[in-house]
Amino acid sequence: MSDDASQVLQTNPAGEIGGYLDLLAEISQDFARSKDINKTLERSLQRIMSYLDAEAASVFLLESNDHELVCHVSVGSHNITGVRLKFGEGIVSQSIVEDRCVIVMDTLNNPEFSSLVDQQSGFKTKSILCAPLSTKKERLGAIELINKQSKDGQFDERDRQTLQALASSAAMAINNARMTQALLDQERFQRELELAAELQESLLPERRPSPFPIHAINRPARMVSGDFFDYFELPDGRIIFDVGDVSGKGINAALLMAKTASLFRCLGKTVHEPGRLLSTINQEICETATRGMFVTMVAGVFDPRRRKLILSNAGHEPPLLRTSSGEYLTFPAQAPPVGIAPDMFVDGLFPEIEISLGDGTLHIFTDGVTEGLVDNGQLGLEGLKCVLDGIAERPIHDRLDHIVNIFQQSEAPLHDDLTIMMIENQNKERC
Repeated sequence: MSDDASQVLQTNPAGEIGGYLDLLAEISQDFARSKDINKTLERSLQRIMSYLDAEAASVFLLESNDHELVCHVSVGSHNITGVRLKFGEGIVSQSIVEDRCVIVMDTLNNPEFSSLVDQQSGFKTKSILCAPLSTKKERLGAIELINKQSKDGQFDERDRQTLQALASSAAMAINNARMTQALLDQERFQRELELAAELQESLLPERRPSPFPIHAINRPARMVSGDFFDYFELPDGRIIFDVGDVSGKGINAALLMAKTASLFRCLGKTVHEPGRLLSTINQEICETATRGMFVTMVAGVFDPRRRKLILSNAGHEPPLLRTSSGEYLTFPAQAPPVGIAPDMFVDGLFPEIEISLGDGTLHIFTDGVTEGLVDNGQLGLEGLKCVLDGIAERPIHDRLDHIVNIFQQSEAPLHDDLTIMMIENQNKERC
């Protein structure tokens, strides 16, 4: 039994102890069974108000990072539910700050009393009994009783001890309800993340067996990813593809990733020029993207018969071509990322370049690859080249898996999402 409850039993006459214990038991059981903390608070507050013979009662809880007190429950002659007070002013704030039950015999002569609620409600407050709702680790708010309905209209020491004990029970119930709700919210958020991850995975194309010339792999650093890639065949035999990386992380990045990937898949079926395609996607992203978010993106069209690509790079990592002789060529971005500005170029088209693939392999990757952490630090571009040199004779699927495994073997978690695409001639000869 709490110290407050013990004091109540010591100071109450024998005839009143039974009533107090019954009230405490009823309130405790209500809170234990509660599925709606506000409704339970209202019932309990009604019982407390009746037991202590007050005209009105309310529960104020701290909100807005402890800058505001909001009335969540109100019973009695005037309903003030929803009233907001600045924390630090009034008797409720005094009770919370000092962490003690405060009795005000006459509000007219108390400098701490704030008449703001009376002005809003038209109620006349004469006397107050206010107890803090707090735990050992947290202050939650306060219970306030208004106007004792006895002959003298005054709350006494016995009322103070009773309300303090009942407030302790209410505080524990509110705290438990909040922790339970936080766990439920966390579980719900986890389920939503899992669904988002499944949706993202469904947006990626299925891995095609060789001799299909384009292969890619994606590994998110978290449950959802800001990276994406896609490829599909056009009616004339060419293959349209993209690789992208959304700025930022979390749900916002995942949503923008899904939108950009969907725009590419939809628009790419009719717009086959990479520069025009990126320009159209840019217009759409600029209209709806959250301020400050953008997408680095490479879009291209590969013609397997001519072994050539048309490529447009919007602020993305430079694609890396490893020639059949083991030399490397890079192709830096010629445009800023998608989502920065709607009208970047006079003709409205993003710049394009033509790349002759020959028997080489073009690697398009996100910065999670070059900035990814391995045992000796970041892999870097030169480290990636060394890795590619060492696995050049392997089948393309093995090469992709090997690169991903380099980061997953490290003790450090993934620094960022990993995405890498390889494009090569179907019947290339190994160097």
